[in-house]
Amino acid sequence: MDRTPDTLSSSSNQTARLFVGRAVILLVFILGVASFLLDAAFTPWILAANHGHWNQSRIVALCSQYGDWPELMILGLLGYVLARWLRNVRWQRILLAAMIASTLSGMTANAVRLTTGRTRPRAVAEQGWYGPKHGEQWLIGQADFNSFPSGHTATAFGFAGVVLFAAPPWGLPAMLAATAIALSRLLLGAHHPSDIVGAAAMALAIAWVVWRVTKRRRSS
Repeated sequence: MDRTPDTLSSSSNQTARLFVGRAVILLVFILGVASFLLDAAFTPWILAANHGHWNQSRIVALCSQYGDWPELMILGLLGYVLARWLRNVRWQRILLAAMIASTLSGMTANAVRLTTGRTRPRAVAEQGWYGPKHGEQWLIGQADFNSFPSGHTATAFGFAGVVLFAAPPWGLPAMLAATAIALSRLLLGAHHPSDIVGAAAMALAIAWVVWRVTKRRRSS
C-alpha cells in the first residue's frame, strides 16, 4: 500500500519525537552521573572562592528567599488574574498547569528527601546518606538531612517546565529564572549539584505530564 503524504508526515513526527525523547533521557542520565561526580569537588571550590565561607551575597540570598513555592504561587496567581482580565484563555490554562506542576514537584521532592537523609553541604554532621533514621535518631524533618532532592529547584523547574513546553519563547526566561534559583541554593551551601540535577529532572518530567494532560482536556 502506498503511503499518503499525511501518513509519511505522521510517521516522521513520531520518529522525531522518539529520537528527541531518547536524546533527552540520555542527556539527563549523563548530567546525573556528572553531577554526582562533581559533588565532592564542588564544596571545597565554593568555600575557597569565598575565603572559607558560603556565599553571602545579598542577591543570592534574595534569589533563594523569593524563589520558593509560596512566591511562585503568588506570581502564578497574579499572572492568572491578568490573563483572565485580558480574556486570554490559553495563558490561564498555562499558568494553572504551571502552578499544579510546581506544587506536585515540590510535594514529590519533599516526600523523597524526608527519607534519603542526605546531609546538606553546610551541615556540621559528616557528609553522607543516612536514610530516615541513623542509629537511634530519626532524621525525618531535620533540615540538615533533607538535601536530596532540592525542594526550591523542584518547584521552580516544575513551574518553568510547563511554560517551556506550552510557550517556548517564554520558556527560556522562565528556565533561566529557575536555574538562577537552583544556583543560589548551591552557592548558599543548601544543596549538592546532584540534588539540583535530580530535582530538575524530576520536575521537568512532572511538568511534561501535567501539560500533556492539560492539552488533552482542552482538546476533548
